[in-house]
Amino acid sequence: MSRIKIKNFGPIREGYIENDGWLDIDKVTVFIGNQGSGKSTVAKLISTLSWIEKDLFRSDGSTQRFRKQERIFKKYLEYHRIDNYLKSNTEIQYEGKAYRINYRPGKPLDIQKLNGQYSLPKITYFPAERNFVSSVKKSRSGQRLTLWSQSLQEFKETFQEAKENFREKETIHLPISNVDLEYNKLNDVLYVKGDDYKIQLSDSASGFQSFVPLFVVANYVSKSLEKEQDMDEQQRETFKRESAKILRNKLYTEEQRRILLSNLATQLNIKRTLNIIEEPEQNLFPTSQQGMLFKLLEFNNKVRNNELIITTHSPYIIGYLTLAVKAKELYRKSKNDEVRQMINDIVPHKSAISNNDLVIYELDETEGSIRSLGNENGIPDDNDYLDNALGVMNEMFSKLLDIEDLCQ
Repeated sequence: MSRIKIKNFGPIREGYIENDGWLDIDKVTVFIGNQGSGKSTVAKLISTLSWIEKDLFRSDGSTQRFRKQERIFKKYLEYHRIDNYLKSNTEIQYEGKAYRINYRPGKPLDIQKLNGQYSLPKITYFPAERNFVSSVKKSRSGQRLTLWSQSLQEFKETFQEAKENFREKETIHLPISNVDLEYNKLNDVLYVKGDDYKIQLSDSASGFQSFVPLFVVANYVSKSLEKEQDMDEQQRETFKRESAKILRNKLYTEEQRRILLSNLATQLNIKRTLNIIEEPEQNLFPTSQQGMLFKLLEFNNKVRNNELIITTHSPYIIGYLTLAVKAKELYRKSKNDEVRQMINDIVPHKSAISNNDLVIYELDETEGSIRSLGNENGIPDDNDYLDNALGVMNEMFSKLLDIEDLCQ
């Protein structure tokens, strides 16, 4: 398990108020809170430090590179456009499985190698602006479309790779709305197919335009683990040598180095996924949020060391996570196939998760603080969100009824 401590970075001020400020990053980690509370800030910082740890692991040469200058760290932050979040009193500490990384303003990174078991992750960031890629087609001239966000640019390219991975005339069933996807490779067009219609993704509902890129990429990344092969010692040494060459070449920009290293890494066995997803519920009806979340949990459950990080505004996400935890508990207790099928009809067995694998953090935009969501009898307590949200609406409606009496 990795962990991170953040203080005075962007909207985060006090940081996590428990565990001496250390946030644990679990198999499923969720950040929920209001706009501007820092959910995406924390997720992007975890993504950045996970990438740095991965680069450090891939090449010993990068260790010296990071220790030499602070601006390299800022370049990594620039990828997610959070480089301006640094302050004179910023405190960032990250403890992964292979390296411990400490940031102090105005100084190079303090890097310490750990002896933990580290498996190389496929790190994928799913930006909130991903619905944009639903309307972008591959350039026939081969000209690269440059976007305002490096993370969105990389997501767009991964989305294109995932589409081209479709087999001829293959359809993929979506876990929402009972529709299928079909890809026309010749014209680079994704179609959404229902019982009596077939339309281009770019012409479909906003929920599809937001969810389809998320689903297609998550599905592609999950399946890519099945194709990876172990490298022998000679190949591993070649990989380290080529990585060092890329890192030493001063003609490359940081973005070019990142892409080259990512391409080179495909030659090394990727053992797990780290999916970091902003607002997976975008434009989705509550029941569709359920289908979406259960499918993401299924992908994450395929490999023990996979990790899923979610930022969300949706109290329904918390409610459905509660169902997934309760279902896991009941699967363990049940020895009857009929009962297990009843559970499966509510929460698929492949989507159930242990409470020990889940941590949910609440972010407060007024204090810049972070708290962990409590639990009751081992089940996440969502009273602060789903029940309160409904309760507030009922209370507001009751007040309107009282006002109605005054209107008589």
